[in-house]
Amino acid sequence: MSKEFVLKASCDATSGIVAAVSSYLAEHDCYISEMHQFDDEESSRFFMRAECRIEGNAQTIVSIREDFDAQVARFNMDWEILDKNQPVKVLLMVSKFDHCLDDLLYRHRKGELPMDITAVVSNHRDLRPMVEREGIRFVHLPVNKENKAEQEAALLDIITETNTDLVVLARYMQILSDALCKKLHGRAINIHHSFLPGFKGAKPYHQAHQRGVKLIGATAHYVTSDLDEGPIIAQSVQPVDHTYSPERLVAIGRDTETVALATAVRMHLEHRVFMYGNKTVVFK
Repeated sequence: MSKEFVLKASCDATSGIVAAVSSYLAEHDCYISEMHQFDDEESSRFFMRAECRIEGNAQTIVSIREDFDAQVARFNMDWEILDKNQPVKVLLMVSKFDHCLDDLLYRHRKGELPMDITAVVSNHRDLRPMVEREGIRFVHLPVNKENKAEQEAALLDIITETNTDLVVLARYMQILSDALCKKLHGRAINIHHSFLPGFKGAKPYHQAHQRGVKLIGATAHYVTSDLDEGPIIAQSVQPVDHTYSPERLVAIGRDTETVALATAVRMHLEHRVFMYGNKTVVFK
């Protein structure tokens, strides 16, 4: 039986929160191995994350949860106590680009990402061999204008069937409907290139080359109905110069995308991200 858990909590900022939480944990035989807190002065909102270990046999994660609400009721606190050793169920979505999927599968195989991959869903068949070599279920859901609603319903059925907690768009080149974005609110992560200035449409790295950019990057964020504008979890950047060809920019872009996406996924899996409004608090 697991003895390690993560406590995530947020509430209106006031005095006595840390004392109330830490006293409760101490009284229930819990050792705090890591704690972070942040007071957002703009919103007057307080955020806390603690990693804890139960010492002795008198308490369990279930019993810690049962009594905690009464302790913090006066703060009107939103909180979760999550089993640190329970892998998060993750469904990956891809199209034809393989670099983000390949990176996530490698990190998962090496034990870097505490997740249970429930399936890989794609609108193309190209990456089926890569997925099935890992012994992971591959689902082909081709999408066009006529069947988009039907295929999104099929995707939701898979998510429900597998008890998936998180959906990761690892270069899935289809825009999700507003309705699906709302249903996946706070539990779907996307990756996209990000430049200054922003280059939209086809071949963004070639556009960047034509404009002589000096910095390229990638942004991983939660999915919302506003395309590529959801709450940001992680970003990766790389300096470049006039000697870089479009092909070299594409190669470096792949690196920034894999790093940003893997970082964002890990932060979510380790319960380090708080979403509020269109922003995030990420305790690294």
